[in-house]
Amino acid sequence: MQIEAIKTHKITITDQNVLAILDAYLPGLNDGSVMAITSNIVAICQGRVVPVGTVDKHALIAQEADYFLPPDRSKYHMTLTITQGLLAATAGIDESNGNGYYVLWPHSLQHTANAVWAYLRRRFGCEHLGVIITDSKTTPLRTGVTGVALAHSGFQALNDYVGTVDCFGRRLRMTQGNVVDALAAAAVLVMGEGNEQTPLAVISGLPFVRFQAHEPSAEELQQLRIAPEDDIYGPLLMSVPWRKGHQ
Repeated sequence: MQIEAIKTHKITITDQNVLAILDAYLPGLNDGSVMAITSNIVAICQGRVVPVGTVDKHALIAQEADYFLPPDRSKYHMTLTITQGLLAATAGIDESNGNGYYVLWPHSLQHTANAVWAYLRRRFGCEHLGVIITDSKTTPLRTGVTGVALAHSGFQALNDYVGTVDCFGRRLRMTQGNVVDALAAAAVLVMGEGNEQTPLAVISGLPFVRFQAHEPSAEELQQLRIAPEDDIYGPLLMSVPWRKGHQ
């Protein structure tokens, strides 16, 4: 697997078309590659920004979250949320590289990923092509952040090993490889978290990726999500008093 991070100009609120950014900085894409794009620049191009100091951040987080825990429950006064099926601090709202703005998650994430995928597929004439919209997240009991996929298109997110056998002949009953988040983590690692100014990455050499010539189905997308009560960490997730967001 090879990953090439792509440097761009500094994306600001004057940028309003993410496809124009892709046109400017993607000279070509080879068949069988996956293009990763940070949610930050997608959101900025959509106008999903709020000037810092004009709103109460905690109220903004509650508005964007599906569920949230009040910040006074956190040692770090951090609001923990469940947003669009992910456990996320501050509902994904970020000030990094925002130039004085809170940057929210993009709206219509899956629709946007599908639209970018269809556009790049037409533009470069690729039969096998993938798109991932990425962000960074923390992991419980681990220091630091890693990449995660907020949306994807053009390939199967999971490699299902259920029913196959391991190298000693033991039949696997539950194992599924999360391809989309693994690719997002690798891409975000290469794109960086600071002032690298590389919000795009092209991933190639992917024999383990199963490309498909259609958008992810509702069933495929649902397979990626686990309800808190059904999660292996359910005893932890369900033991706290979540508050309903979107207030």
